Amino acid sequence: MGRVKPRYIKSLAEKLLEMYPDRFADSFDENKRAVAELADLQSKKVRNRVAGYITRLVKARKTSQKQEGVGTVAP
Repeated sequence: MGRVKPRYIKSLAEKLLEMYPDRFADSFDENKRAVAELADLQSKKVRNRVAGYITRLVKARKTSQKQEGVGTVAP
């Protein structure tokens, strides 16, 4: 079980992911650097929480795309 993330973390992460979808990957370290460049955050803790939530969203999207592709049959 994970901890519940505050709404401001989720909204900032979703906004960054919407504006810059190609800048984020499923690696926390890469996302941490991207968040530091794209957002003006004073706190390391907030930056890391946003990067972690973005990582979680990217991984969830990749697994949902894989599951959608599994059921199709090639002609």
